[in-house]
Amino acid sequence: MRLGVLVAVLAVLFGGTAAADPRVVGGDRVSIADHPWVVYITDASGNQFCGGTLVAPTKVVTAGHCAVGRTARSTRVVVGREDKQSTKGKVVRLSGIWVHPDYTSADQGSDVAVLTLREAVTARPAQLVQGESLYAPGTKAFALGWGRTSEQAPASRYLMGVTLPVVSDDDCEQSYSLFKAESMVCAGYREGGKDTCQGDSGGPLVVGDTLIGVTSWGEGCARPDKYGVYSRVGAYRDVLLQQIASTTTG
Repeated sequence: MRLGVLVAVLAVLFGGTAAADPRVVGGDRVSIADHPWVVYITDASGNQFCGGTLVAPTKVVTAGHCAVGRTARSTRVVVGREDKQSTKGKVVRLSGIWVHPDYTSADQGSDVAVLTLREAVTARPAQLVQGESLYAPGTKAFALGWGRTSEQAPASRYLMGVTLPVVSDDDCEQSYSLFKAESMVCAGYREGGKDTCQGDSGGPLVVGDTLIGVTSWGEGCARPDKYGVYSRVGAYRDVLLQQIASTTTG
């Protein structure tokens, strides 16, 4: 697993705070108004540890490793807040958490989860990808988050974004023996320099307003020949839609 993400997973499992899980290296500050569906996830004390994507008024898609072991009571979703130190936007409590039943660890796949919000929000949601066309190698995708801006940096105060090309399955398999093309997708540059990092876990990889990936794992951040690995949303579309349509609480 990406070293930073491994630390992040352990932090989520054992009660760590946002400083343990970051991302977005080599990116720029972006506006929440342009990406209203990107959210961040905190503990009950307001410590951010992961990101997520609003896909319906009461539903957020995130990574399984961001949600496993957590409770609705101890978790919050922050919508519409670009600057983590501001009071803009809304802090929303949860009514339920669903983690993919096959999830065991990020690098084994099924690293997706759905959070159900206790109240509906009005921010524009993202759409789930349909088909395979947006997974073509070279497709320009965009990753967002409030994670670290380098492996050793603290988590970002502001929402950051970075353009990353989708990487071919063959190239990703050369970087990671655990890569599974049927459930994962890689994005990034062979020379490194731009990537997601700790704290961005669970956040979106999008093309426009279409969610194609969920920030999942990798080795380090922005290292040469070590791309970011994302849960392939298209592979989980049906089960995610079931959870999005569900009125139960996970």
